[in-house]
Amino acid sequence: MKTIQNLLKARWMSSLIFLILLFLITGMADPAFLSYSNIISCFNTATMYTLLAIGIAFVIMTGEIDVSIGSTLGLTAAMTGLIAQQDGSVATMLIVVAVVGAFIGLVNGIGVAYFGVPSLIFTLGTNSVVRGLIYIMTDGRTVENFGGTIASYGNKTLFAEITVYYAIAVVLVAIAHIVLTKTRKGKYFIAVGDNAGGAKLVGISVLGTKILAYVLCGLFAGIGGFVFASKYGQVMTVAGNGYEMTAIAACVLGGISLSGGLGNMIGAAIGAVIMSSISRLLVFIGLPSTYDNTITGIMLIVIVVVDALAQRRSVEMSRRKRLLSRTADKAPEGGVKA
Repeated sequence: MKTIQNLLKARWMSSLIFLILLFLITGMADPAFLSYSNIISCFNTATMYTLLAIGIAFVIMTGEIDVSIGSTLGLTAAMTGLIAQQDGSVATMLIVVAVVGAFIGLVNGIGVAYFGVPSLIFTLGTNSVVRGLIYIMTDGRTVENFGGTIASYGNKTLFAEITVYYAIAVVLVAIAHIVLTKTRKGKYFIAVGDNAGGAKLVGISVLGTKILAYVLCGLFAGIGGFVFASKYGQVMTVAGNGYEMTAIAACVLGGISLSGGLGNMIGAAIGAVIMSSISRLLVFIGLPSTYDNTITGIMLIVIVVVDALAQRRSVEMSRRKRLLSRTADKAPEGGVKA
């Protein structure tokens, strides 16, 4: 019974309920949506957003932001395609995207944590630089006509129509969740986001934790680039554009606070499914896909406002409790009793 109560109180539970309601409402508009294949497709198409959400969740939990993950995904996807054109091995591709993604994350981490540049400004600059590198590397052309092993895994299913890549993404979510909740080092991310000054006083390296968060963020964006190239078989120069906003929205929708110090990976993964399902839901509801960006933007605004109001309410309640505690302690001294 206690376990059930804890689950119901979890922030990600409201995201899961919201996802179920979205599916049910869409099913009421068109019963064909509730088929097994359609539901599973919603999860399979969330693979890249899930990977990006895992990575940026580490950063958001420390109280920072990264808007360069979309361009990082595009760059590593283009690199994957170029290596595939030269008949390179999958191992080579994975090593390259991991190293490049982690390096971009390292640059962001040093700029934000070490030099103290606001994360939005620094990563916005990184986004422009990396996007420019894509155009330079590809000469402004679409990377295409590559196949081989990487293409064969693009939509390969493992079991029950679940793709190999989404199954791997779920495993990564589980590992990240365990690290954050069960390991001492993992808890540092939330501790730094909750109170960086207090975390430093108890011996936690705020600088190292934030840099590691950015490195992990870049690493997962790099892996997302590999999946992108494998899934679509071609990479345009604008690949990954706007993905960062969707990943951020997925995290906040999943219960991760933009101010840091709150949330978990399960919620981020559920949020990724919600955000990636919008286009498919619109089709069954009868609205054109041109509404996709508008609805995504509205959802981002709404959840950010709700998060801000929730944070404000939490701060006010904490202040009220402290005030009541102090007045209760002082009442006996003055000889006044309720």
